[in-house]
Amino acid sequence: MDLFDYAQQRALEHDGPLAYRMRPQTIEEFAGQDHLVAPGRLLHSALKADNPFSAVFFGPPGTGKTSLAGIIARETNGVFIQIDATSTGVGELRKILQDARDRLKLYNQKTILFIDELHRFNKAQQDVLLPAVEQGTVILIGATTENPYFSINSPLLSRTRVLPFYPLKSEDLHKILDRALSDSDRGLGKLKLDVAPEARDHWVRVSGGDARILLNALEVAVQLAEPGADGVISIGLDEAAIAVQQTPVVYDHDGDQHYDVISAFIKSMRGSDPDAVLHWLARMLKAGEDPRFIARRIVIHAAEDVGLADPMALVVAEAAARAVEHVGMPEGRLILAEAALYVACAPKSNSVYKGIGKALQDVEKGAIGTVPNHLRDSSYSGAKKLGHGKGYLYPHNFKGNYVRQQYLPAPLIGRRYYEPSESGREKQIKTWLEFLQSHNKKD
Repeated sequence: MDLFDYAQQRALEHDGPLAYRMRPQTIEEFAGQDHLVAPGRLLHSALKADNPFSAVFFGPPGTGKTSLAGIIARETNGVFIQIDATSTGVGELRKILQDARDRLKLYNQKTILFIDELHRFNKAQQDVLLPAVEQGTVILIGATTENPYFSINSPLLSRTRVLPFYPLKSEDLHKILDRALSDSDRGLGKLKLDVAPEARDHWVRVSGGDARILLNALEVAVQLAEPGADGVISIGLDEAAIAVQQTPVVYDHDGDQHYDVISAFIKSMRGSDPDAVLHWLARMLKAGEDPRFIARRIVIHAAEDVGLADPMALVVAEAAARAVEHVGMPEGRLILAEAALYVACAPKSNSVYKGIGKALQDVEKGAIGTVPNHLRDSSYSGAKKLGHGKGYLYPHNFKGNYVRQQYLPAPLIGRRYYEPSESGREKQIKTWLEFLQSHNKKD
């Protein structure tokens, strides 16, 4: 960093955007990513031991990747060099690495090389980094929003640790807001501000776990609001919504709205109304509901209210839950919508739900009996002497791979738990089971 860069950075720290000014300066100020920076965790321990390592920070924007890289540089007294993969060529990269070698050799000073959008480096650029990372010439911290296992060369990945970053939690975002409002040096602590709780909650919801969006919204709201006669700048829900150009959605994550909307979503899927399903899904997404929570509800509904009427519903729902984890938002909304629509439009049956419920009731009442001898394990030494497995009929030795024999415990013979409906695939299952039950042992 030359004198011009230093002067520019100092100017930004005092007069730049609020999101830039409020970047945490120490590991204690850092909010979120507790799995990495909480006391005793990987990065916290590495910093306290002054033993930083090369890593790839993988996660969505505004989750602290750049800020944490800067903290690592400060905590280790290293020189922090930040470049963007989209605008740095091989020649410039070689110069940076040579300067790092000289710095290490002459002054025994570490260089933290932070590369934003590392996934945009081509193979040649990534190959240039390999020797420097392997020899410890630089401590590389690459930030990427793309899955590094798909976008970064294996040799470079093998020399770094991939550390996942997650969207900030509500409590983390509120902590960041508190600090911005109270900090008189870098934040807005010198102003007379009255920010309503519902305004804060709205920003937290629409930020999607992105601290930059949150702080930008606060800054815009303060700039647009007019001080009152007493000099106090009051920001309510309306001002908060204008600042982010997002109409507030009435939705309380911990109250009635949360449960009412998810209930309406589930009942709309059960009722096979795809338009209502999309409406309630949109309400939840707009309000910042956790997409993983929505995905779990779709999976549960696929088993509870579709079941074997269309076994593919559970396959689609489970695939969607995994895909949302992999892709993230906002694209994840398409995956959730597809799964919810599939489940909504599928034929319905709660036979699975009722069947396991009846079986559990009998078990809880103690109506269980013992395992019939012919079904008991006969694979261990001495089992045959006990009569285990004696009389078992192997279905594949019979026509149609089926033979009638006792499978339920004696007290439950004749008990029916699963009763297929006439809906969808279950109609075929019902016909098939009736056909099997019409066979006798001699068949």
